[in-house]
Amino acid sequence: MGDIRKVLISDSVDPKCKSVLEAKGIEVTLNTKLSPAELVAEIPNYDGLIVRSATKVTAEVIKAGKNLKIIGRAGTGVDNIDIKAATECGVIVMNTPGGNTLSAAEHTCTLMVCLARQVPQAAASMREGRWDRKKYMGIELMGKTLGIIGLGRIGREVATRMQSFGVRTVGYDPIVPAEAAKEFDVEFFELNDLWPECDFITVHTPLIPQTRGLLGDETFAKCKKGVRVINCARGGIIDEAALLRALQSGQCAGAALDVFEQEPPQNTELVQHPNVIPVCHLGASTVEAQSRVAVEIAEQFVDFNEGKSLFGAINANAMVKALSPSAKSLVKLGERLGRLVEVLYGLEACKELSIVAQGPDYSEAPSFLPAAILSGVLARDASGVTLNLVNAPDFAKKKGITAKATYSATPDARHSNSITVSVGGHVFGGTVIGNFSPVFTELDGKQLHSPINATGNIVIGQGPAGSAPKFMVTMAEHGISTYACSGSDGIGMLDVSAVVPEEVFNKIRSLPDVKSADML
Repeated sequence: MGDIRKVLISDSVDPKCKSVLEAKGIEVTLNTKLSPAELVAEIPNYDGLIVRSATKVTAEVIKAGKNLKIIGRAGTGVDNIDIKAATECGVIVMNTPGGNTLSAAEHTCTLMVCLARQVPQAAASMREGRWDRKKYMGIELMGKTLGIIGLGRIGREVATRMQSFGVRTVGYDPIVPAEAAKEFDVEFFELNDLWPECDFITVHTPLIPQTRGLLGDETFAKCKKGVRVINCARGGIIDEAALLRALQSGQCAGAALDVFEQEPPQNTELVQHPNVIPVCHLGASTVEAQSRVAVEIAEQFVDFNEGKSLFGAINANAMVKALSPSAKSLVKLGERLGRLVEVLYGLEACKELSIVAQGPDYSEAPSFLPAAILSGVLARDASGVTLNLVNAPDFAKKKGITAKATYSATPDARHSNSITVSVGGHVFGGTVIGNFSPVFTELDGKQLHSPINATGNIVIGQGPAGSAPKFMVTMAEHGISTYACSGSDGIGMLDVSAVVPEEVFNKIRSLPDVKSADML
């Protein structure tokens, strides 16, 4: 499915990653010393790229990767990958969403305990020759309230572990409903109601515009005086300047920070504050986690290559159910149907596409057919960009083109399963027959007397009835045979032996009453 033959690993990962890929016949190059310029020069040679956090996969790198199909992050965060550029270029980006979960959760809990008892500060004091037992008075965790922002995998694991300390856990997540939070003993609060409840706050969200500066001056003002905060997620979720002000005023009693707005951090005043526990981004730094994510990303590459799964993909929703041989045939049919309507009516007429999947075998087709058909509609307008299920929807959005798909379990009169696309009242259809062979079955609302191979060299023309034989004679004069011919009123479709040269098309177009003639 993925046709991944050569993979570059540009960051240090567990050797098992390379072994898993090579065991499946994939050629792997490990080079962790590439400069940005060297990476740009090297990436055209590879189908896949695996990184951790050190390599910056910029738009320049992605656009240089002419053969690049997939980028894998051995870990969770993809801040170092230009997702927008990857999507525009049709490159899949995937991470290992669960590989770091336990290590990150344990790290969070460790820092929370350290905050409560000031263990790092006491240890540093002893190394300086002091014995300050009275200075480092801590607090118990029993009976305290922990606010968890983000109730995904890590947030849930943190909740479970801290509950064993007798900690009350409350939380918020814009996606997880209150009923689901209750299943792992987290009381659900809306954000504005959560802040004053908490003795401790930990964040487990991605860094997106909605979460940047989530804990700022306004938020700290709503918290209990003496709140303690932990960030093992992403630098920037806590506004560092606001945090420093809260520490200096006593509104915040302590902070444990594993991540920073800039790494290494530039805010030395914050890092050196006596009530801050600064850590050098160690959330995923365990032997087990690094082994796990290395194996997982390699296995995800293999599964994609073998058409089994797209687990971990974050920008390829339309592809998730399009990996099986039958789905691949439907994708090809969709692309060709899209190309057909655009060739006949032009891009401006294709602003609104209506797609119907019919029959018991096509229930999942609406999840990927719009992207497939759009890739065909836009193929001639893509300015050198190869469109696929990843980038076609984004490209269509910029062009103001929409495609909506529906499903009907009831088959049409002639085929147990079928696909139709409608544009401006014109309906075209096809199906997949035999050994996953896509065929056209309907032209402008009329059923073809015999299906036409949708993957062949297809000539489509508009003209009066009887034009097709003239097409065939003209092409035969230039050594091009016709395998099949069918059509409806005013539209003819021919499956021919070779791509028709433009000079031959010019002769066909000059025939009396011929309106158009093109290759699909």
